[in-house]
Amino acid sequence: MNKPHSSTWEEVSGYDENLNTIRTYQVCNVFEPSQNNWLLTTFIDRRGAQRIYVEIRFTVRDCSSIPNVPGSCKETFNLYYYETDAVIATKGTAFWMEAPYLKVDTIAADESFSQVDFGGRLMKVNTEVRSFGPLSKNGFYLAFQDYGACMSLLSVRVFYKKCPSVVQNFAIFPETMTGAESTSLVIARGICIPNSEEVDVPIKLYCNGDGEWMVPIGSCTCKAGFEPDNGNVCRACPPGTFKSTQGPGLCLQCPPNSRSTAEAATICACRNGYYRGDADQPDEPCTSVPSSPRNVISIVNETSVILEWHAPRETGGRDDVVYNIVCKKCRADRRSCSHCDDNVDFVPRQLGLTETRVVISNLWAHTLYSFEIQAVNGVSNKSPYPAQHVSIDITTNQAAPSIVPIMHQISSTMNSFTLSWPQPEQPNGIILDYELRYYEKDHAEINSTILRSQTNTARVEGLRPGTVYVVQVRARTVAGFGKYSSKMCFQTLTDGKDRRARRNSSLFLCLSLGSSFDLMILICSDMHCSPGMKIYIDPFTYEDPNEAVREFAKEIDVSTVKIEEVIGAGEFGEVYKGRLKLPGKREIYVAIKTLKAGYVEKQRRDFLSEASIMGQFDHPNIIRLEGVVTKSRPVMIVTEFMENGALDSFLRQNDGQFTVIQLVGMMRGISAGMKYLSEMNYVHRDLAARNILVNSNLVCKVSDFGLSRYLQEDTSDPSYTSSLGGKIPVRWTAPEAIAYRKFTSASDVWSYGIVMWEVMSFGERPYWDMSNQDVINAIEQDYRLPPPMDCPSALHQLMLDCWQKDRNVRPRFTDIVSTLDKMIRNPTSLKTVANIPAVPSQPLLDRSIPDFNTFSSVEDWLTAIKMSQYRDNFLNSGFTSLQLVAQMTSEDLLRIGVTLAGHQKKILSNIQSMRVQMSQSPTTMA
Repeated sequence: MNKPHSSTWEEVSGYDENLNTIRTYQVCNVFEPSQNNWLLTTFIDRRGAQRIYVEIRFTVRDCSSIPNVPGSCKETFNLYYYETDAVIATKGTAFWMEAPYLKVDTIAADESFSQVDFGGRLMKVNTEVRSFGPLSKNGFYLAFQDYGACMSLLSVRVFYKKCPSVVQNFAIFPETMTGAESTSLVIARGICIPNSEEVDVPIKLYCNGDGEWMVPIGSCTCKAGFEPDNGNVCRACPPGTFKSTQGPGLCLQCPPNSRSTAEAATICACRNGYYRGDADQPDEPCTSVPSSPRNVISIVNETSVILEWHAPRETGGRDDVVYNIVCKKCRADRRSCSHCDDNVDFVPRQLGLTETRVVISNLWAHTLYSFEIQAVNGVSNKSPYPAQHVSIDITTNQAAPSIVPIMHQISSTMNSFTLSWPQPEQPNGIILDYELRYYEKDHAEINSTILRSQTNTARVEGLRPGTVYVVQVRARTVAGFGKYSSKMCFQTLTDGKDRRARRNSSLFLCLSLGSSFDLMILICSDMHCSPGMKIYIDPFTYEDPNEAVREFAKEIDVSTVKIEEVIGAGEFGEVYKGRLKLPGKREIYVAIKTLKAGYVEKQRRDFLSEASIMGQFDHPNIIRLEGVVTKSRPVMIVTEFMENGALDSFLRQNDGQFTVIQLVGMMRGISAGMKYLSEMNYVHRDLAARNILVNSNLVCKVSDFGLSRYLQEDTSDPSYTSSLGGKIPVRWTAPEAIAYRKFTSASDVWSYGIVMWEVMSFGERPYWDMSNQDVINAIEQDYRLPPPMDCPSALHQLMLDCWQKDRNVRPRFTDIVSTLDKMIRNPTSLKTVANIPAVPSQPLLDRSIPDFNTFSSVEDWLTAIKMSQYRDNFLNSGFTSLQLVAQMTSEDLLRIGVTLAGHQKKILSNIQSMRVQMSQSPTTMA
């Protein structure tokens, strides 16, 4: 304590309430008026506290107990404080009198004493606590002012309050000072204890003015693999236990057939031979694969089989057992078997059967079949071993022959025509004869005439000239007749100058008939263009291009068009699916191209030029224009709707699912359309599978007649590249068209050869990942695309004919149609498959068969052959290296889930090439 010179505070020895000797400060100048006695502490360091508490122990004498005391006697004193950043000299009096003290309080005694007595009686000691704040400077002084009291200052205790360090809700909170006010709440952020993590954020506690924690917010919890211990520690799960999630839960014993060998396990690993399914929880037992099905019973009914069996004795500890059926067709001597055809039906299904019964139909008659019934469950795909199964061999009985796929007209006269047809794909025995049913198209089917033939040809006589007849045929064996073929149309010749025009129209009549057959191919012989055939007129030759629109395209009232949904985006705007209901006609689905808003007149003219072109064509293999809407907004081009969309994407979606004869039928339709265009002197210039549309009956139609794409320089389509100021689809374009922009029907023939390759490869990109410049260079070096997998050699030869460097020796579309017709009439010509040489003679390597030495993993290999969708099937079934893959068989592919015949062929073909390369190269593959 410091006191000024004028102060009458005295430091004296005295006694406390327990009669212990103490030093006190006393003052008692009650007989002198106007007292102002100050007592000052030394400098007190604040130590970061914002609020300071002062405990004062003192005694005060009752003024009434003092004889003759004047009226100025007091029984109270004042407490002040002064904040400062540094120690202030206190020897002078100026500080005492001039310092800007802040008053804390006037302090009065609860009890006072009446006389001074050191004879043993207890003193009346008062204890008062006061606080002040907020403080911001380094420290402060306390000052006590006596202004007329008789008192003793026994002790002064200065302190602050804080909340102690604490662990709460698995979070550590540091020691925290209280706030500046007694009612303040100070936020303290918590840190999760080791091996714990936040649940709710932020994690905090509030420290109140009394130094107590309150209002917890947020928390931490023990991590997976750790459990709470005494609320403040996260202890690692011991071996043999696990904890799969964070939270308050305790470690659990490993479920059956699993174990953990280290601390802090989040899951227990399955023991050998046991597995955990993809949907199984960590606390569920590990399970095993089921045993094989039991007690198979078969019932054979002609070409159908019913299989029934009992469930496996061991389910592997699971209740999700299902069954797969593997069907193989075998030779009678059992020397070899192959997978069943795709047309075999399984009811309710072939894979994932939940019942223990299946009906299998559409088998061949008198044929040995081997059926494998596999039992699988939720962990069978985890096991490296084949699924447990039971096999049974069955020989089918006699059945009626299958349907005759198609008929062809060999010749015709005014009163007859001669037809031929191939044998049914499944004769199911010896064909005894065929029955033809025919009637005039304009008459009812009830008026049919029946004709029998011992061979697969027949001459139908006694017909009327120039008449269209509907014909069907069916085959007969000892088991009876098969089903009639689809209805097909054939026409007798007409005598007179209009004969050719009538015969041309018959093609349209034939194709207008509905059919449930997958692909109807109609071939009318001797179809030649008459000298006066209509010639294509370029709409850009019109002085007013709008006149071409009015002449060639029918205006449609917009009220008859109903837009339903967006199906794509064109160069000028969106493409929609919709409906068209013209007066007096039935409502039909249509495709609607629209011209986006904000167009300029040139864009409108270019947009409608496609309609001016399309409106001049009338052929079943050319997309049909229904009309245009030009008198309202938006401007529209309305065409027939093609349900299956563009040919390239349609083929990719159905990879391997069409027969060769169906693919040839598609190519025949495209060539017929192009023959029609070439005879009209129209050059397409952009013939590609992406510009061929496919309807629900698999009829292919040539589309995309907008030539403006060649006039635009800003197209971003990677199929096109700049050349001589325009855009050219290099991969599809003849070399003379690329180099000199010499576009003719002969350059369209080159493009048609590329389309053939696209069809036979099920939508593969021509020349794969080669750059456009690489393609140009390779063609100049006489490189030509190799045959796609399983491509008949006759078809590949036709492609090579289309790719002749000299355009004058390429076949015409008339020749191509005729060649394809002969192939369809004689399917055996398509049996010979073109070979892919191991070392190509061309200067460019054959990219359809990759070099397997360049691959480091099964995944890389699958990606290269575009079969990456089967990555998990291979890896989860244990085929994790290329050496193992090279040993795979067709049965292995079916077992791991490769069920599409086309995909099986593609993978097996590449596996065979892998084996050849392995035998020729010492390189070790991963």
